[in-house]
Amino acid sequence: MQLREFRMDDYHQVIAVWQATGLKVGRTETQEGIRKKLERDSDLFLVAQDGDRIVGVVLGSYDGRRGWINRLAVVPDHQGAGLGLRLVAKVETRLKARGCRKVNLLIEPSNAKVQGFYARLGYGVDELIFMEKWLG
Repeated sequence: MQLREFRMDDYHQVIAVWQATGLKVGRTETQEGIRKKLERDSDLFLVAQDGDRIVGVVLGSYDGRRGWINRLAVVPDHQGAGLGLRLVAKVETRLKARGCRKVNLLIEPSNAKVQGFYARLGYGVDELIFMEKWLG
């Protein structure tokens, strides 16, 4: 199992991983959107590769103040073997090397079952009001 940085030729397999795990593919996960993400912090967008197959993915980011864990997914036949933990740990290590001291993540209500996974990694619930606005 190899953990490595995402490449654009991984795009379709990564979308398939997200879909296989029930994550919605949104308006920002287009090829254009992913290319823009890679311009900022491509070293935080990681995939797990087993042979020729992408079986896990995490999209980390850093805004200069906070790190973010986004879109962590491991295909069902590889879940439970510590792959998600390895992906998160690698992103956290890279964030810490940049001087990041706090990492945030959001869990959609439809994916609430993963809350225990993150709690075991030391993440806690912070009572916030989340708001958003699409600009286009």
